[in-house]
Amino acid sequence: MWSESYKRLLAENKVWANSKVSGDPEYFHRLAKLQTPEFLWIGCSDSRVPANEITNTQPGEIFVHRNVANLVVHTDVNLLAVLDYAVNHLKVKHVIVCGHYGCGGVKAAMTNTDYKLVLNMWLRNIKDVYRLHREELDALTEEEMKFDRLVELNVKEQLTNLAKTSIIQRAWQQEQRPDLHGWVYGLKDGLINVAYEMKAGSVIDDLYKYEF
Repeated sequence: MWSESYKRLLAENKVWANSKVSGDPEYFHRLAKLQTPEFLWIGCSDSRVPANEITNTQPGEIFVHRNVANLVVHTDVNLLAVLDYAVNHLKVKHVIVCGHYGCGGVKAAMTNTDYKLVLNMWLRNIKDVYRLHREELDALTEEEMKFDRLVELNVKEQLTNLAKTSIIQRAWQQEQRPDLHGWVYGLKDGLINVAYEMKAGSVIDDLYKYEF
């Protein structure tokens, strides 16, 4: 028999919509006409890390893309389309890559488990991060510390991957924006740790620079 638990979501939606209108009758009319976010959020698909809620922002303030383990992969057309739209049309001033401690994707990448074709392909991007920082990670004797550090280093590498794109480089050269921010959210305390920053125009390896 089909589960009908999804109906609770529809019922709660009505409660939520009514509560918004009762406190502010013009709420949805105003929201429908407004999307001028300053921020693009690239976060993990984990349901425990909702961008608006953990930053206490309203709908329309953050443009959001989410995937497993908050990756920026140069062949991911979905991610690149979001980045292009956010940078070139919405004119965001900040791009945030937000990982989180306890990330299942990062933990899975630390194992040799065969997760079958698609997940293996995706998680290999995190394994590459481990390989780049193997000396530092292997020096950590506690597994939990190693796990947390890989989460942080994964965020760092995703910022670098953003800076490698022509989308970001062109915006840096022409408009001196956006700044790139690497954050890590703590599931245990609800706080965001600022791990890495790349200001617009930051130096990157010449190999990845485009000439415009």
